[in-house]
Amino acid sequence: MEKITLETAKKLIDAAEKEAANLGVAMVISIVDDGGNMVAVHRMDDAWLASVDIAQNKAWTSVALKMPTAGLAEATVPNAELYGLNTTNNGRIVVFGGGIPLMKDGKVVGAVGASGSAVEHDIKVSEAAVRAFDEL
Repeated sequence: MEKITLETAKKLIDAAEKEAANLGVAMVISIVDDGGNMVAVHRMDDAWLASVDIAQNKAWTSVALKMPTAGLAEATVPNAELYGLNTTNNGRIVVFGGGIPLMKDGKVVGAVGASGSAVEHDIKVSEAAVRAFDEL
């Protein structure tokens, strides 16, 4: 698989939505391709409107930096090496968990971003999408 298709994105969103339902939270789930372009975004009933932009930016950040957004939290606090990173790229960089790259043969081919609850839940929902991707 070289490109993230809409069909693939729907499968990942389905897995992520099931995890969100298991957690009892309403989420926005975004899937982007290897260029950070939106393939699909899904807003569950009653999910926060602000989470649409956040989920998309989490996915974009994961592709742009080729890493989970959770890995940026400690490096971006005041006096840390990457302090202020979130002000770059027109503010698109998200420095807390919920964005995870999708990997195939050691390369980033896309990413998932989830937003709508505590960061711990956002991460779990994104991880469900990653597991579904790995099973394809």
